[in-house]
Amino acid sequence: MILIIIHMKVPAERRKELSQTIDSLLNSIRAEKGCGRCDFFHGLEDENILCLLEEWDTGKSFAAHRESECFKVLRGAMNLLAELCSIISYKSMPGSEEIGHPFITGSKIFVSKKGTHESNT
Repeated sequence: MILIIIHMKVPAERRKELSQTIDSLLNSIRAEKGCGRCDFFHGLEDENILCLLEEWDTGKSFAAHRESECFKVLRGAMNLLAELCSIISYKSMPGSEEIGHPFITGSKIFVSKKGTHESNT
């Protein structure tokens, strides 16, 4: 299992536009092969903090999603962000599902208009 958490801070005047764009992508993303979950949230204390949570069955499915039109639209919409976007990815450790909870390893990617930077956690 691959778990993707995308955190975004959007200027208040752009929140509605970005939220509508992401909301319009949800059903298409959920219909992609290997997608187990795709949910969209905003912060409890700050509605300008947005979070997209995705779950993929394999790295191959997530890689295909990253090449999809939906992901291209999402990346384009990130131009509306006030700050760097962080994309945190986790994968369950082999055999961990057998003990009732997946042990997860991860990496963090920062995305901005200027490019992408990745770090391991």
